[in-house]
Amino acid sequence: MKVSTTQPFQIVYSLFEHEYLGYLFESYVVQLNAKGQLTLQHQNVSAKNAAEFADGLDARDFELIALTDQIQQDAVIKEFWPKKIATADFFLKIYDPEKGDKGLQERIAAYVQGRMGQLLDGLQGKLVFIMGKDGEPTWHEIKVAPEPASVLFHFRRNPDNTHYFPTIQYRGQKLDFTGCGAVMVCCQPAWMLLNDVLHNFRNDVDGKKLQPFLNKKFIVIPRQVEDSYYQRFVAPLVESFDVHARGFDIRSERYQARPHLIFSDIPSSTVTYETEAATSSRRTATTEASSDHIHFDLAFRYGTHMVRNHDKRVSVQLEKTTDSYVFHRLIRNLEDEQEFIRALQDRALEVRNGRAVLEKATAFKWLHSHAEELAQMGFTVQQGSTSGKDYFIGQVTVTVGITETNDWFDVHGTVRFGEYEIPFAKLRPYILQKRHEFKLPNGQIAIIPEEWFTQYLELFAFSEDHHNSLTLRKHHVALVSDLQNGNLATVTMSRKLERLRGFETVEDQPLPAGFNGELRPYQKAGYNWLHFVQDYHFGGCLADDMGLGKTVQTLAMLMDRKESGAAAGAASLLVMPTSLVYNWLGEAQKFTPGLRILTYTGTYRDKNVEQFADYDVILTSYGIVRLDAELLKSYKFDYVILDESQAIKNPGSTTSQAVRGLVSRHRLILTGTPVENSTMDLWSQMSFINPGLLGSQTFFRKEFLKPIEKDKDEVKMRRLHALIKPFILRRHKAQVATELPEKIEHLSYCRMTDEQQQCYEETKSYYRNKILQSIEEHGTASTQFMLLQGLTKLRQIANHPRMADETYEAESGKLREVVRMIRSVVSEGHKVLVFSQFVKHLDLVRHSLDEKQIEYAYLDGNTRERHKEVARFQETEELRVFLISLKAGGVGLNLTAADYVFILDPWWNPAVEAQAVDRAHRIGQEKTVFTYKFITKGTVEEKILALQNRKIQLVSDLISTDEAIIKSLTKEDIEELLG
Repeated sequence: MKVSTTQPFQIVYSLFEHEYLGYLFESYVVQLNAKGQLTLQHQNVSAKNAAEFADGLDARDFELIALTDQIQQDAVIKEFWPKKIATADFFLKIYDPEKGDKGLQERIAAYVQGRMGQLLDGLQGKLVFIMGKDGEPTWHEIKVAPEPASVLFHFRRNPDNTHYFPTIQYRGQKLDFTGCGAVMVCCQPAWMLLNDVLHNFRNDVDGKKLQPFLNKKFIVIPRQVEDSYYQRFVAPLVESFDVHARGFDIRSERYQARPHLIFSDIPSSTVTYETEAATSSRRTATTEASSDHIHFDLAFRYGTHMVRNHDKRVSVQLEKTTDSYVFHRLIRNLEDEQEFIRALQDRALEVRNGRAVLEKATAFKWLHSHAEELAQMGFTVQQGSTSGKDYFIGQVTVTVGITETNDWFDVHGTVRFGEYEIPFAKLRPYILQKRHEFKLPNGQIAIIPEEWFTQYLELFAFSEDHHNSLTLRKHHVALVSDLQNGNLATVTMSRKLERLRGFETVEDQPLPAGFNGELRPYQKAGYNWLHFVQDYHFGGCLADDMGLGKTVQTLAMLMDRKESGAAAGAASLLVMPTSLVYNWLGEAQKFTPGLRILTYTGTYRDKNVEQFADYDVILTSYGIVRLDAELLKSYKFDYVILDESQAIKNPGSTTSQAVRGLVSRHRLILTGTPVENSTMDLWSQMSFINPGLLGSQTFFRKEFLKPIEKDKDEVKMRRLHALIKPFILRRHKAQVATELPEKIEHLSYCRMTDEQQQCYEETKSYYRNKILQSIEEHGTASTQFMLLQGLTKLRQIANHPRMADETYEAESGKLREVVRMIRSVVSEGHKVLVFSQFVKHLDLVRHSLDEKQIEYAYLDGNTRERHKEVARFQETEELRVFLISLKAGGVGLNLTAADYVFILDPWWNPAVEAQAVDRAHRIGQEKTVFTYKFITKGTVEEKILALQNRKIQLVSDLISTDEAIIKSLTKEDIEELLG
């Protein structure tokens, strides 16, 4: 029956009982008659139609209507059963007496009761009725009591049992409710309907505590269950409500709060504390496994009673006497307790609900730092009885001394755990294996401070253990200095060794008389430095940029070894790529003709080390050392020098193992790129010149390689630099620019032909879809090969599609531009080096130059007698073009006749391109060198340039190559490249 909104109406709230959900309310609007009386004409009102009756509703009505909507059976089913189900089926299924879902019933009850509590709170001043059985919403009016009633719980302990019952008072009058037809309309919070009045209660009484007494005067608790009943039920009641007792005592007591901080490695819901009455029952360690965390529990002692931290101002402790019980009702000082909690928080222990958890190492560091201060503040800090181990929490200190001896550093020290003194060396396995727990002689477990695992890790990793004493090789002087500077060790070191920290001030050494020519100032400094590390019997790495004269500095040093007699009849071995042997021979003949040189190469070499006695320097290749390893290690050389030492970057390779087996007084490596693919390259080379400098391979991989390459850890990068700095001399070309001719670089952008564009887009689309799908399914790591394959194919098409498809007949925009510029350079009388990473690309250029009848020199990996091709280009005025594969011509070539360099297909690693430019831009070049880098517009080449700035940090720090960059590309980078 519809209610007219144009006539007077009244909103009412009607209480009814649902078979399964309990007591609920519905909201109605009821039409009023001319006298303002309620009529039988009514209509259900919900959030859907409430707006129609807005003139007769206030803001609270809208809130109450929304709540009544939420507790109707359809809304409840929708909330808890997302699938479609008939109403009857739902209730029969969930509330079946035998097979019903008890857990879901409890969740539904909590949901309904919560909203009923909000509804009842808001009904004050509203018209409230009990609904008639015929659904009439205004059948019987009831009221809401304007103020809450109070409950007093009674306990009468008799000789055989205890009687328990509640009484209710409202406005000073006792309300009889047992047997009076009272009902609990809501239990949490409690609302009782008694004599047509809805009552709620102070102190958040749970209605379930009143429910049994609606039809029963009292409950009998038998004597045999008295103990547990008093502890579990009566004590919480005494804590929160007014309780009247006969037969036992309830005593209210006040004491000063004394904080107790109890720690344990095993979390426990019930923490056992030692009270004054139980000091004899000390905790004994259990065999349970301990966790990796320490759990702190904060409690407060009031008198002889210990209470856990919670928000209740009253805490009850039950004491059983000879013939009765005493409930100690402790009145807590929550303000004082909060002060203690804040004191812990100020010291970085965040206590929530009486508990805090810290990682074990952090926890004991915290205890060591604050235990004394906490004691002064009144805290008692103790280990809980649930702890699996007996921990030491006293003072922990360490003293370390390092003393230089003739051949090494002696490391000695003492660790003090309270009264116990432990030799420092005994911590070695613990620090290296990251084991924090150290067992003391009394059986207690001491926790090694977390910072020691960082501060002393390298000391233990690089040292050698000799019967509980440690020694360090002298090339670890940087580590020793760091320990001294960090106040982590007391160091006794000779002044001579102190000088190694700053080789810039090393003593100037005269050049040998047999050296022809002059050294530039930075080359002379390098020559002095080689003497300096030699004097300390350290290995050295001369890592100057390409073209800065590593060869001539080394030859000058070897000449001095001969003239001074330091070599003492022992030859020095120079190992290099085969292609550089003749370069070294030529340089030696030019600058140090007094050195007797043996070229130990070729199939027909004399495999006899006795012949070395007649020479000063033996030139050989890595391949020969690999083949003659057993023979060569039988001879003790003065120096073993590796040129282009990145050849031993793989420590597990046969070549690396062969050169490590060589015996010499001194070791030296020469390289412009100490790191090509991985930071492990550096470990391999530094371990050759100074064994043990960077620890074992496993240690280096874990502590340096992974953090630097995977995590981009700048701290580890700086640490690695500090360790190797004394043994590497690296000068960049920019540092000695005033001694070199100016070099100018250009980017030459080329446009694709239409046919080339079509081919490129088709290929890009194919690989983009394939690669991005693979990334989604398998991640970037497993896509590296496909990505490299796709990028290589796109690079080839950007150069000339015929490199990827031999049937392609049209032209290439880049090739057309390259040939045009070659013709222009040649016509003006200049010489040009043309580099490509693809031999196929060079073949296309050759074909074009042949058609134009332009003469050229050519060099790739298959070229034999490459030095003759180099000499032909350098010495033949009319020969103006040199086509070179980047891989074959990247090292060991002097091509100063050229003053133009063309890079046809740039790629990730600028160091590789720089090596190509350095073929022309070397010492002896007197002309300005012009470099042109050809970039095909709108292709992956252009996008690589944009990405390079973000991706070559490792290149600039330790130098890298293309494969390393590919591994570091993110999904976003890949999408940008293939976009």
